[in-house]
Amino acid sequence: MDAVNTAVGVTGGASSPGGSPAAGDLLAGYPVVPLDEAVDDRGAVRAPYQPIVQALQSTGLDGIRAAAADLDRHRAASGITFIADVDGELVEQPFPLDPVPRLLSAADWSAIETGVRQRTRALNAFLADVYAVDRGRPDAGDGEQADIVRAGLMPATVISSCPGYLPAAADLAPGRAARATVLGFDLVHGPDGTWRVLEDNLRVPSGLGYAVANRRTAAATLPMLHPWPGLRSPEEVGTALLTALQAARPPRCPRDVAEVAVLSDGPANSAWFEHRLLAELMGVPVVTPADLHGDDHGVRATVDGQSRPIDVLYRRLGDDEIAVVPDDPAVVALSAATRELLVTAARAGTLALANAPGTGVADDKALYAFVPTMIHFYLGENPAIADVGTWVLSDPAQYAGVRDRLAELVVKPVDGSGGAGVMIGPEMTAADHRRMRRVVDAAPERFIAQEVIRFSTHPTVRSEGLRPRHVDLRVFALDGSVAAGPGDGPPDGAAIVVPPVALSRVALESEGLVVNSSRGGGSKDTWLIADR
Repeated sequence: MDAVNTAVGVTGGASSPGGSPAAGDLLAGYPVVPLDEAVDDRGAVRAPYQPIVQALQSTGLDGIRAAAADLDRHRAASGITFIADVDGELVEQPFPLDPVPRLLSAADWSAIETGVRQRTRALNAFLADVYAVDRGRPDAGDGEQADIVRAGLMPATVISSCPGYLPAAADLAPGRAARATVLGFDLVHGPDGTWRVLEDNLRVPSGLGYAVANRRTAAATLPMLHPWPGLRSPEEVGTALLTALQAARPPRCPRDVAEVAVLSDGPANSAWFEHRLLAELMGVPVVTPADLHGDDHGVRATVDGQSRPIDVLYRRLGDDEIAVVPDDPAVVALSAATRELLVTAARAGTLALANAPGTGVADDKALYAFVPTMIHFYLGENPAIADVGTWVLSDPAQYAGVRDRLAELVVKPVDGSGGAGVMIGPEMTAADHRRMRRVVDAAPERFIAQEVIRFSTHPTVRSEGLRPRHVDLRVFALDGSVAAGPGDGPPDGAAIVVPPVALSRVALESEGLVVNSSRGGGSKDTWLIADR
């Protein structure tokens, strides 16, 4: 899904105030809560965090508060912003960054990398199957003919009812490159110490640039923490992203090295800052629909007054804005002429759109429940990283099994994003529960239900001092795979890169469970420590 998705869970019990300060005034009053990543259940700072807390202690709580304010000013001046819904109005504001960094061990990162690589291979294999791009079937785009459906492992209706399923997009990705080049995965740290995938994001996943910006601004305003021994730099992201996009080179590209550009709808986009930063990191231009034109050889863009060829567009627009449902009233970014230009070039094999239109079928929340099945079916492997228990309510049997338990579960719209429409049963009143039943009964196919999971907290600066707040983790995969030929199965994953950068999102409200920036959440600089 798009830039913001929801992490939902519970702390797993009442917190006991006080605790053992363990680090002087800095953690005075810090509650002892289950699953805190930096403070254990005795109130002692965990060993990996002790040097970080000591470094922060040198500046004191007032100094950390001042650093937080300095971060906000620095990020506002740098244009590190997003657009959020504030009391019904869209407002541009700085994307908050908490001064206390989040630490991921080399062992944690290794486990995450393994699971994300596997999931990327399976999801792209599913896309190839649904759209038949790996076999050239005459029924390309007919989800009912997908091998996984014909094997009896997935109902055809789950695909056909998915809002992200676009049969007309089947031929918009000629060649054998992965349909999803950039993937984002939202993970949470569970009570057993393992990671779970909460959501997959394949349409227009964002956050990669914000994670790089987090490191840059933290380094500029927190001298007591930078440089830090063994801290991996996120700056290689640009090279890795460009390499993956160039691998999506269309079959009729006349150049050995594809010309890449970022396609954005401009400053009105909530992630406009990121569009520009990623283009800068890759050394490629940002273009808008108005910059595009065509000739006999494909698509060109006007950049700094000069016309230049474009072979790969890193698409930061929605599926429907490209060309597959031009009558949709939500389609506002592209003129009919521009849609026709892009679709014609993509079908002719002179332009690659990354990610390809139609990738949304693989990150629909109803499809999420079938990813373990995809891993078994396409790869012949067991999932390396767990999912969250999920019920697809379009299935009458599954809905009947949980209908009386909705008050205990999290109910999400299958095509939702940014936390919109999510109903967290344990946080709702009896009247809310009755309303939820009516809404879901009216259209169960629009929803899934999930177990309420426990996930970790992290020290975060609030007005009263450092306090635990829930955090999730968005990790990215860049898939530059190219299938060898029909019937050869999915690529082995050698071309999949998991860049050493991740975006930690934090719920800033007490006991808050929604980490979305559009819903009042913030972020943390995420530290990956190299093996030494």
